[in-house]
Amino acid sequence: MDNIMQHFRPEEAPFVDEATGWIQEVRDQNRFVLTNFLNPREIFILITLVNRLDDIKVQSFGGYSRAEMQRAIIFPDYFVPERQDFNVSLMDIGYPVKFAKIHHRNVLGTLANMGVERDTFGDIISNGDEWQFFVKSEMVDFFLSQVSKIGNVKVRLAEKELSDAVEPENDWESGSTTVASVRVDSVIAEGFHLSRNHAKELLEERKVTLNWKPHQRPDFELVANDLLSVRGYGRIRLDSIEGKTKKNKIRILISIISSKKKK
Repeated sequence: MDNIMQHFRPEEAPFVDEATGWIQEVRDQNRFVLTNFLNPREIFILITLVNRLDDIKVQSFGGYSRAEMQRAIIFPDYFVPERQDFNVSLMDIGYPVKFAKIHHRNVLGTLANMGVERDTFGDIISNGDEWQFFVKSEMVDFFLSQVSKIGNVKVRLAEKELSDAVEPENDWESGSTTVASVRVDSVIAEGFHLSRNHAKELLEERKVTLNWKPHQRPDFELVANDLLSVRGYGRIRLDSIEGKTKKNKIRILISIISSKKKK
């Protein structure tokens, strides 16, 4: 385990232990294991662990092709997972579109305050008016019975086919840039064209999450597949670290969804 952990952060040890347990369960019981929804960093860790083995494979699916949060199936190499094996369902939020407005933070806040873990539901998507989210199929009845309001807006949930998922209004824009370091404050500043001081203020004001968890350390160093969300600005995903330039800057590939309206 110590040898494995040299590739990951110390605080990721609990997830590495859990993922190692899933893999061992597949080997011991010769059957597939289905996880809850995992974030991109967790999926990366799981794939890294599985790829060390010849007889175990992993696939993930979150309800649509560009899903961030995905359920993973770890399985013996002879098994071929089908889409229905992932047990992902789509929930549609019905509300009076002409008279009310719903935002991502409203949906996330409502779901997060229902007493369920974040890994119970996946991506929240919208085309501007319609709002939907993905859940574990085992939890469909719970969400149908428990969600009647999003913020102050009365809503009615309905289960839909995955093929009825809307085309998300926001999409990732990817590109290459350079930074002095891969510190959180440096990447936020570069991604949203802010000063480092402003980036630090956003962290101090608790407006930043890292991999869906509140984060306040500006000097924390990011790694591939980390996802930052900055309230009022959008999200940044660090796709890869490409090495150093001749001027000793670090070249990175990032993807951004901006919440600022384009003029």
